Amino acid sequence: MSASEKGPSQRQLRVGEIIRHALADILARGEIADPDLDGVVITVPEVRMSPDLKNATALVMPLGGRNTKKVMTGLERSRKWLRGQIARRVNLKFAPDIRFQLDTRYDDDDTITAVLHRPEVARDLGEEE
Repeated sequence: MSASEKGPSQRQLRVGEIIRHALADILARGEIADPDLDGVVITVPEVRMSPDLKNATALVMPLGGRNTKKVMTGLERSRKWLRGQIARRVNLKFAPDIRFQLDTRYDDDDTITAVLHRPEVARDLGEEE
């Protein structure tokens, strides 16, 4: 089994959680001076770290799922500033490069639920039992 098949290491998970807390704190305080992020509540459910801890992918979602393109644009513009703020708050050898990705897990769950409730799928599932 390769390292990618095993999933993230304990160290990756721990560092990801530390960065998630720092990023969520910065976003909650509204410290970013970007017009697209002004007054927007952004949740950070997860931060995924690369094995070398030099790259972080933050899964983000604006509250209510509105204005996602605008929010993602604002976060991308603020990447370097956020990296500097995280470097000041988190004691790591190197501050990771931060990338933002829209968290679509809840939408994916709704899609899967809808597919499972379709008559042809329910019929097929009923035949297997």
